[in-house]
Amino acid sequence: MQSDVPHPQGLYDPRYEHDACGVGFLVHLKGKRSHQIVRDGLAALNNLNHRGASGAEVNTGDGAGVLIQVPHEFLLEQCARLDIALPGRGEYGVGTLFLPRDPSQAAIAKRLFERIVAEEGQRFLGWRPVPVDNRMLGASALSAEPRMEQAFVGWGPKIQDPDAFERKLYVIRKRHEFAVESSGIPDAEHVYFPSLSCYTLVYKGMLTAEQLALYFPDLRDEALQSAFCMFHSRFSTNTFPNWRLAHPYRMIAHNGEINTLRGNINWMRAREVLLESTLFEPGDLEKLIPITREGLSDTATLDNVVELLVKAGRSPAHAMMMLIPEAWEKHQTMSQEKKDFYAYHACLIEPWDGPASIAFTDGKTIGATLDRNGLRPSRYWVTKDDRVIMASEVGVLDIAPENVAHKGRLEPGRMFLVDMEQGRIVGDEELKHTLATAQPYGEWLAKYRVRLEDLPEAPEVPAPDPETLLRRQQAFGYTLEDQKYILGPMARDGMWALGSMGTDTPLAILSDQPQILYNYFKQLFAQVTNPPLDCIREELITSLRSNLGRRDNLLEPEPEAAQRIVLETPILTNEELAKLKQLDG
Repeated sequence: MQSDVPHPQGLYDPRYEHDACGVGFLVHLKGKRSHQIVRDGLAALNNLNHRGASGAEVNTGDGAGVLIQVPHEFLLEQCARLDIALPGRGEYGVGTLFLPRDPSQAAIAKRLFERIVAEEGQRFLGWRPVPVDNRMLGASALSAEPRMEQAFVGWGPKIQDPDAFERKLYVIRKRHEFAVESSGIPDAEHVYFPSLSCYTLVYKGMLTAEQLALYFPDLRDEALQSAFCMFHSRFSTNTFPNWRLAHPYRMIAHNGEINTLRGNINWMRAREVLLESTLFEPGDLEKLIPITREGLSDTATLDNVVELLVKAGRSPAHAMMMLIPEAWEKHQTMSQEKKDFYAYHACLIEPWDGPASIAFTDGKTIGATLDRNGLRPSRYWVTKDDRVIMASEVGVLDIAPENVAHKGRLEPGRMFLVDMEQGRIVGDEELKHTLATAQPYGEWLAKYRVRLEDLPEAPEVPAPDPETLLRRQQAFGYTLEDQKYILGPMARDGMWALGSMGTDTPLAILSDQPQILYNYFKQLFAQVTNPPLDCIREELITSLRSNLGRRDNLLEPEPEAAQRIVLETPILTNEELAKLKQLDG
């Protein structure tokens, strides 16, 4: 079984891969399950086939998939044929496990899973081989095709509700990932759970949109029913296709890219040891670390963090507001409650920024959000027969004009949610107002936030010697160009110099001349995807302030769980730096 993704070599590094795809979902507003929803979701996916991609082999796709609710009646029928007795809806979890083609390696991975299920106090119910038809696949897809089996896990004696069971399944899946990595299985990288849940089930692979339903006969079975179908067709620019990198992931499907990924991963790794949550059983959080791992795509990494926040008690909409906030600081008509919400959460976690249209679900609600730049299209329709269709573009389904009750588009920073339990769409204003007023974020900010202007005066700061400054700068590696075009304007005007916006000089690491430390760092910015913004919009979108200080426990909403977390500061002057030093002392 061949490896799906090349290892780093020469100037190639898989961390710098990006993608841009087609994404959407179809949902019945009242939560009515039917196979028609799945069938129409697959039809919409096929109509997004042009947003997917294939290589030189037209029958090897970059990836396609769907995320649906657990189809209880269908699985009940299929498992009865295998003498697997399933309990009631929501009282068991199911996940499709990608396995190596080698039977002995697959057996090791399966035994590890069964052992971990027992260790976590749950009941392993059985395995179901997933029927597939790979006759239409190209050679590249076939060479990396995994074996697939569905695992079924029942409630243990301590489980009281589906959400608690969902958290336990999360722990089981993460433990299995780590156990496989250290098992010595040669093809361990091919062992992967696209999902393991009592609410949702994922079917996906290194396929084209048109191949998905042909490859998985399950999806054509009339007994397979769901109230929603999230779909995705992958176009991986500068990316190598991979069975596990197909979307949807466990909670999201994404069109776009996260440009701040490296910093997001580093910050997440830094705060992992401080995580605490009363919802998890004692010791379970330690079993989840690391939350994110190297080698994942930007969407897979974001999905891991969304999953953690939701399992720890936040709603999917709350998690998305934290991770992909709208432009709020300079917004003159935004309510103060919403500004306080964003300001408070900016102290807990930094934005995952980039052009992004994201569909998200926890199996009970489903929605979509657009990044604050608004650089990915998202259209939606509401029909008179209680269907909601959201997609990257119009025309994914043939809807009679007289059946359209409402249609619109997602605007930058906006979100909408379909609550199937309430049977209605919760709009952006209502949704965010409810979340923003759920806690006294303004009071917490007033009590815990420390501003620079409130700090005591700093001691006298020694002034540099202008007679020797130039020579010392040259001695430490600054060139005359640096001094004239970058340092000079900054010192004179107190603003970033135009010369600091970009450089065509060779990379410092490739130079045989001594270089200053700063030259080894480059700004990660998607210049192709993000066009230059005018100054007014730039001010609205990009905050000029930073939040510094301790960032402790991300999972608990109360400020006592992350005390003294905020020091809000604009771009620092020498005097302000001195104040910071005094505070640190």
